[in-house]
Amino acid sequence: MNYSYTQISQYLTCPRRYRYRYLDGWQEKDTRAAMLFGRAFERALAAYFLHEDAPALLFREWVACQNHGLQYSHGDTWDRMLRQGIQLLDRFCQDDRIRIRQPRRNLQIKFARALSQTNDFVAYVDAIGKLDGTRSLIEWKTTSSRYPEEPQGVIALDPQLVCYSWITGIADVAEVVFVRKRLVEIQYLCTRITDEQRQEFGQLVEDTVRQIESAQFLPHSGIRFPQNPCSSCPYIGLCLGRQDLAEAALVRRPGAEQLGWLDELTY
Repeated sequence: MNYSYTQISQYLTCPRRYRYRYLDGWQEKDTRAAMLFGRAFERALAAYFLHEDAPALLFREWVACQNHGLQYSHGDTWDRMLRQGIQLLDRFCQDDRIRIRQPRRNLQIKFARALSQTNDFVAYVDAIGKLDGTRSLIEWKTTSSRYPEEPQGVIALDPQLVCYSWITGIADVAEVVFVRKRLVEIQYLCTRITDEQRQEFGQLVEDTVRQIESAQFLPHSGIRFPQNPCSSCPYIGLCLGRQDLAEAALVRRPGAEQLGWLDELTY
């Protein structure tokens, strides 16, 4: 079994949601414009470091998504997001703060760590390079609003950065945040992850995998104001027994219907 940050995060958010996705085979439909644009933009960034035409690649990747019934938010449109993406690429080139040697080796790097004789933890790091001369583990983010910068060093609490620092052993980490707004902006957020944080994350992984393998998939209900995670969860139709809601938001992996034996587990 290969585990990942996303799997651990999903289980800690709601074990029942983990079961729906990773065991029962339900997956969100790829219709969120922001998510698909983020993927296209990361490919354009890779093209930039490979000395290819990054804006042209962004256009090709994004136009391929144009007829996918995209769901937009924050007043976004296909044209507006493309325009913002090209502006961000131009700003990134002008800033010229990041260096990545051997980009074919140091972009989208796979790391694996054995958890046991049968289980591995796998992560794909966006990049390893130098930000303002400091060798760092780098994560790209695209968003419609700025990331918080106060209190100073707050991104050291980002569990994804802690995870990637744990699996790579690299203490210096950075998030490069491409902010899509009327006047585009790029944030370069840097911090250091401590040995204690890495050790704690390793313990969290071990404990979580132990719970998953003991088939503990109790739901974490989230209907309580002002936070309503259940309301925005794509799997809410399954919990409510509403097939119409499930079919609107999810697709099921072929063959997953053979996993009906999971319904017989005692939680």
